[in-house]
Amino acid sequence: MFKIQWFKLLFSFGITFLAGFLGSVFTFSAIPTWYAALNKPFFNPPNWLFGPVWSILYVLMGLALYLVWTSKKQTKQIRYALHWFYFQLSLNTLWSILFFGLKNPFFALIEIVILWFAIWQTIRSMGKVLPLSKYFLYPYLAWVSFASVLNLAIVILN
Repeated sequence: MFKIQWFKLLFSFGITFLAGFLGSVFTFSAIPTWYAALNKPFFNPPNWLFGPVWSILYVLMGLALYLVWTSKKQTKQIRYALHWFYFQLSLNTLWSILFFGLKNPFFALIEIVILWFAIWQTIRSMGKVLPLSKYFLYPYLAWVSFASVLNLAIVILN
């Protein structure tokens, strides 16, 4: 029988949404001003789309974190996967600080490449603990792949 571990469940969702909230602190004020003035490519999504997409992605990340954290696998494997998860989550927040807070798309581009590889390593390490968990992170990797191309286009156009 599956028993929900409430503290771990709430923490898993809480930490992912905290990262999103911290990133949004730097994002919201820059969108109507600095970001609005940037030249953007034709495939730039409307601003209203980012909030719902990131909300879904943070739910999926939280679920993956919870599943791995409560897995019955070897503790060393879990710890390794969790280190990668927290590292990529920190990079996720750092990207918003670099791009929107410091208004530096070039440094954000360098950082998002590192973030992409950290997400990939998180997927690999979590998949070794519980294969199901990696499927919750593939949409995140896809979105960050798209965001990387968008970030590159903004650097080129500006």
